[in-house]
Amino acid sequence: MTEMTAYLGWKIDFTGPAGEAALLSPGSVQWRIYKNQVALGIGGVAAVLMEFADPRIRSGVWDHSTYKADPIGRSRRTGVAAMVGVYGPASAARRVIQGVTNMHARVGGETPGGTAYQALDTQLLDWVSATAAYGFLNAYDRFVAPVTPSDKARFFAEGQAVARLYGVRDSPRSNADFEAMMMRLAGGFEPHPIVEEFLGIIQSGKAAPAVPKFLHRALARASVSILPPLIRGRLRLGAAYDLTAADRIALKLAAALAERRMDPASPPCQASVRLGLPADFLYRPRAEQGRLLERAGLAAPAAARAA
Repeated sequence: MTEMTAYLGWKIDFTGPAGEAALLSPGSVQWRIYKNQVALGIGGVAAVLMEFADPRIRSGVWDHSTYKADPIGRSRRTGVAAMVGVYGPASAARRVIQGVTNMHARVGGETPGGTAYQALDTQLLDWVSATAAYGFLNAYDRFVAPVTPSDKARFFAEGQAVARLYGVRDSPRSNADFEAMMMRLAGGFEPHPIVEEFLGIIQSGKAAPAVPKFLHRALARASVSILPPLIRGRLRLGAAYDLTAADRIALKLAAALAERRMDPASPPCQASVRLGLPADFLYRPRAEQGRLLERAGLAAPAAARAA
């Protein structure tokens, strides 16, 4: 990613203004998890699949965005918005979130089954936010490193403030909360050919041609593997999407590499520098991170100080 990232016509500089805080602390669990591109890929695809189980969200995305014409560009813009919310200067994050909200205000219509929807319906906003949190957290936990129960609780709690900026009213504080929300919506979940079409796009490898195609196929199956069984069943994603032993090994190796190898031009590294921390801050041992936060005059969560 270049130093200046474009979104909705704005240039977003993760390196400045120097010292401007992000919406989330550099000692947060979210800063740790969002830096891993493999976990983001798996979790992001899983989130979209869970969203597409609801015909209102599926119709809103498919009929009112560029996903059909430019699925890769649309996915990248969504990724930029997520990075800005976690690592960007707070002023830029609020501007981007308001821009997304303004776009959503114009989205509405009817599903093929005749159900009316509005993108700013709080029930839909709540579900979209919940699927993202569930997807990213569980992808990291499954394919990168186990996340402790206390850190899972912190991850969900940290996301509350950002979610509220999007208009979310009910954010899960645990996987159990997520499952309770899922059960309230489950009566409307259904399969649709768009789900298979979306997974075909992911498996095609068009998003990252330099990455071996088998890894794209493995990523799609990994995303299906972390879906709650109820949603996988409703979407009718059968044995063809079962994760193989080879898939698991390849993805864990790729995730381990992503966890160790930093990119100085990436948002996590640029945001660290913006706050007076080393570019490789997030790639250092947790205890050292705590000391660096204290030295920079930034609040270090107790868990980081004690690690």
